[in-house]
Amino acid sequence: MASTETTGTTDAPAADGNGLGGLEAGLDALETSTTARTPFRRTFVDKILPPIVAVVVVLVVWQSLISFGIVDDPTKLPSPAAVGGEFKDAWLRGTLLGYIWTSVSRGLLGFLLALAIGTPLGLLVARVKFVRAAIGPVLSGLQSLPSVAWVPPAVIWLGLDNSMMYAVILLGAVPSIANGLVSGIDQVPPLFLRAGRTMGATGLKGARHIVLPAALPGYLAGLKQGWAFSWRSLMAAEIIASSPDLGIGLGALLENGRNASSMSMVFEAIILILFVGIAIDLLIFSPLERRVLRGRGLLVKG
Repeated sequence: MASTETTGTTDAPAADGNGLGGLEAGLDALETSTTARTPFRRTFVDKILPPIVAVVVVLVVWQSLISFGIVDDPTKLPSPAAVGGEFKDAWLRGTLLGYIWTSVSRGLLGFLLALAIGTPLGLLVARVKFVRAAIGPVLSGLQSLPSVAWVPPAVIWLGLDNSMMYAVILLGAVPSIANGLVSGIDQVPPLFLRAGRTMGATGLKGARHIVLPAALPGYLAGLKQGWAFSWRSLMAAEIIASSPDLGIGLGALLENGRNASSMSMVFEAIILILFVGIAIDLLIFSPLERRVLRGRGLLVKG
């Protein structure tokens, strides 16, 4: 009886140890499975193949409209081969990358300036009641104002130079960035702010370590919208305000195609504008968004 009781007593801790060991092993396996690198085949099927299929479908439908005579006027709808010829000619002339760089450099620099202005402005509007009451409605109104409306006054004030382009970008992007940050701060739980004050994180320190990290999802959404407004504002400025001193960007290329009645050149400019917008989103904003979501436990894979 004694030996039986002793055996039972000694087996219980062993069983508990095995249970805890199994639990730890399971947690380790779970953590390993969530952080493992996604196989290239799955990445190709989930992320690379769908856009390729979409592009192929668009090209097939586009060519079908011309081949079956549904649209037989090349001045209204050029063939994919004609548009491809425009790309080839621009590449051989060495101007294709110049078109892209002229617009992208302006757009990114203008967006960075808007970021430097819109971030402290949004923080000020969100944290100071008087400033919010005074400027908040103005920012909302500016955000709804079409960017093209700023081009004529910017030309009159600043002339036909790059400063006019940057002014239009700022007027289009700053309200979106500021309002995105305000929206993100409004959604920060009050408990976070009280905890931060208890730990001594007040003023600029609290904004840096508590408010901005907690408001990051809304702030990132504002940044994406701000870039969209920056890019559209720049295209409007390049289309309306064309000058040899400004160089030829994508908007100017689009306007040149219209003036020359060349739909192939127009489609070339449209495709390049769309390509740049997609590339910026995939290379900059999508990785940032995944990182933020993963840091908050909202994205396990991808």
